[in-house]
Amino acid sequence: MNKTELVAAIAEKAGVKKEDAKKMVDAFIGTVTETLVAEKKVVLVGFGTFEVNKRPARKGRNPLTKETITIKASKQPKFKAGSALKDAVNKKKKK
Repeated sequence: MNKTELVAAIAEKAGVKKEDAKKMVDAFIGTVTETLVAEKKVVLVGFGTFEVNKRPARKGRNPLTKETITIKASKQPKFKAGSALKDAVNKKKKK
């Protein structure tokens, strides 16, 4: 599912116009992004947690030249699924 399909599905389920659903999706993405930039967590109980994972600087090796290089420290956005989401994904479908 891409963003356009997500917007259409939300519009249908919420009974709103696609334009309004797009604003909601954009607001959600923007708010999560701003919160992660501020290095805070977004916790949606049952769904999951968005947070920032800090990766320290480390030594690496260039695979072409075999030269040792320093890989800079970085921050990575991370999502950890909540138990309700895990259960829904792992639930066997009835035939």
